[in-house]
Amino acid sequence: MTINKSDPWIIYNGFLNSQKFSEHVDWLITAASARGIHLVPKKNSDILLMPGRKLEEVPAWVLFWDKDVRLARYLESLYIPVYNSAKAIAVCDDKSQTHLALAKVGLPEPDTIVAPMTFGNIGYTDLGFLANAVDALGFPMVVKECYGSFGWQVYLSNDLRDLEDIVRKIGAKPFLMQRYVKTSHGRDVRLQVVGDKVVASMERYSTNGDFRANLSSGGSMKPYVPTKEEVLLATAAVKAVGADFAGVDLLFGSDGPLVCEVNSNAHFRNIYDCTGVNVAEAIIDWILEKQ
Repeated sequence: MTINKSDPWIIYNGFLNSQKFSEHVDWLITAASARGIHLVPKKNSDILLMPGRKLEEVPAWVLFWDKDVRLARYLESLYIPVYNSAKAIAVCDDKSQTHLALAKVGLPEPDTIVAPMTFGNIGYTDLGFLANAVDALGFPMVVKECYGSFGWQVYLSNDLRDLEDIVRKIGAKPFLMQRYVKTSHGRDVRLQVVGDKVVASMERYSTNGDFRANLSSGGSMKPYVPTKEEVLLATAAVKAVGADFAGVDLLFGSDGPLVCEVNSNAHFRNIYDCTGVNVAEAIIDWILEKQ
């Protein structure tokens, strides 16, 4: 198929083949088509990343629906507008970078400790630093791998032995520790932010006693009307990480909402099923406004 140089691209991961991932690409292509835009799907593996070389075909812009940050940076080096930017994707993909970005602008978040770095062939030969984390955060304590999605790499430790077992299980992968927010046990709010607006929101809640509210962990959902404070916090969080659009997860803190996570390529099927809002349309509209 001949592709016009002006046609924008949507880049997705060529190795994630489940419908859970592919349907979002289809929705975005459909939303673009309804607005007269031919959004060309491209696997990240379709593009040969050769530093210093130009592409034979240059898209007008790229909707980067992947986490291949090196490829996103390469495209930006060719002066192609990329949404979200490589920097925003990298900051959101690494939870420790997310919390550093939030803290830099003073946004409320759970007390967080980033674990010291080690090496894959060494691991943590000394777990003494965990005692200091316990002194600062207490128990229960939430432990999160810095890279992960859908709540699958999030754990709750109840004592020091439990914490040590979790860290040994994680191995040398980067992780962080957070104060457990009792007032938000099994509950959180997902706000879909596009530009400077919250376009959809839902409350997620556990139905099986799990401290996580993620739907992938057995949670349920219902429409939610965010407060003005929550809207301002969510939009500020997206701005702090430098994203154009993102899903922001807020916890119910005892003194107000707390930012839990910011997801640059947040899946929006569940929030559509819950609210009827098609976030794909809002994303395409936002990108077109910036052209």
